[in-house]
Parts: sequence; C-alpha cells; structure tokens
Amino acid sequence: MIIDATDLILGRMAAIVAKKAILGEEISIINAENAVITGDKKVTLLKYRHRQVYRGQPKTGPFFFTKESSFVKRAIRGMLPHKRPKGRDALKRIKCYIGVPAEFKDKKTEQLSGVHVSKMQNLKYISVKELCHLLG
Repeated sequence: MIIDATDLILGRMAAIVAKKAILGEEISIINAENAVITGDKKVTLLKYRHRQVYRGQPKTGPFFFTKESSFVKRAIRGMLPHKRPKGRDALKRIKCYIGVPAEFKDKKTEQLSGVHVSKMQNLKYISVKELCHLLG
C-alpha cells in the first residue's frame, strides 16, 4: 500500500496506518514532509520546542527527530504497541520517504477518507516540513 501524505492530517493518518500495519500490510508513505499538524502555528511550535528542551537527556533520550520522514514515523510509532513483538513487527512494515522515490513514480497511491485537511473547519495548520525546519 502506498500513501501520499500531501495535505493529510498527521495524527489521523498515523492511526489508520498503525491499524493496517498491525493487520500485516506493508505500507510506504511518500511525501511525508507535506503532512500537516492542525492548530495554531505558534502554539504547535512552542509545544514541540518545550518537548525538545525539557524532556530527557540529549544522549539518552527520548529523541526528537527533525528529519521529516523520521518525525512522521515517530508519530506512527506512538500509535503502536512498539514494546511488544506485534508492534515491533508492525513498525518494520512501515517506510516513510521524503518526496517520491524512483520505485514509486508510476505506481498508484491510495486515498484515505476523512483525513484530508480540507475536511477541517479550522484552517490553522503547519506542515511537518516547516515544523522540522523551525525546530532545527
């Protein structure tokens, strides 16, 4: 299954992908940098900066990724029981890519219903690419 993450809400997409991965599907997410997080930009940025600075240690974790594909995969990991064998196996079946790799250029992507940002009443959001850039 190939999913184009352009203008998809990150949390809703992560929940659907996690369920399908637990059921045994191989999932590839392309254009991971174009997923969006809903809410005010300033509040969202402050929330992630607070997590970065005040949680854990730089060498021991928890780690906060600023690469877009790792950021999206970490969000999906939060929806999985990643400490159990079922969740570990499901996480291995998920691949996230920045842009569209050559192997997926001509293949058809699947659409997820009810996950697009146009379905939201509130039009305040920030893209994962912009958030990761601002986080450093």
